[in-house]
Amino acid sequence: MDPFSAEGELLNIHNAFHQGQYETVIDFDTSSLSAENKIPARVLQLRAQIASGQAKEVLANIKKEGDAPDFAAVRALAKYTTGDTSSAVTEIEQLIETQSENATVQLIGGIALQGAGKTEEALSLLSKHQGSLEAIALIVQIHLQQNRTDLALKEVQAARKWAQDSLLINVAESWVGLRLGGDRYQQAFYVFEEMAQAPSTSGTKSLVGQAVAELHLGRLPEAEAALQQAVQKDPKDVDAIANTIVLNVISGKDASELKSSLEGAAPEHPFLVDLREKSQLFDQAATKYSAKVAS
Repeated sequence: MDPFSAEGELLNIHNAFHQGQYETVIDFDTSSLSAENKIPARVLQLRAQIASGQAKEVLANIKKEGDAPDFAAVRALAKYTTGDTSSAVTEIEQLIETQSENATVQLIGGIALQGAGKTEEALSLLSKHQGSLEAIALIVQIHLQQNRTDLALKEVQAARKWAQDSLLINVAESWVGLRLGGDRYQQAFYVFEEMAQAPSTSGTKSLVGQAVAELHLGRLPEAEAALQQAVQKDPKDVDAIANTIVLNVISGKDASELKSSLEGAAPEHPFLVDLREKSQLFDQAATKYSAKVAS
């Protein structure tokens, strides 16, 4: 039985992780789990620590976890998160050579390779998955980053046939919907809003998702309220900060302080990378024109 399915014993910890409820994941009682699910659960807890800004602590203690390739992959992810990207990618590539069938190696390898700009390698590795919803969600994210909404939609539709109403597929479908627009904005809003407003499922990720949907629907006060809730839950959440910057720009408010905060917390955040690329393109275009003074 799939441990992440509706009947599986990892469903709750898995969903909590993807809802951004990292403290719930870290404190999750794993004592009653079956032996084969101990490592996947522990991997989720370590990833939750990394996502909570505790990557250095994970690095310091990872040797205590054992020799499983899953923990070697987590070590690489922690190094990557602390900024030691080159060493982390080298480690994960070496791990892939012998452990490419391991689900954790596939997933973390996909994250690291995509982050290093090795998109085709990331997709090739992730395609080896055996029904991993998380691998599918990451493939969808990568296709959206490629502006290949058609491929992202195809991936979601194929997974929907067997994954049915799983949390990750609902979320991935909502990501695609936010890119497609139209009626899909409202559909995506319903998914994120349902997650964000229920105490048992509310987390920073669901609140940010709700806020993004509200932005697309032109509901700025509602987007601001959702982002404020996200920041209250986690003042360091970089996605909440990035989307608050977007909201402030749209609203005509000063975003310079928030931008500085994001640059300090996550200088390679996709929002900042995109902003730098667009600024560079603008500067290049501007050099083609010179001011002309009428005589």
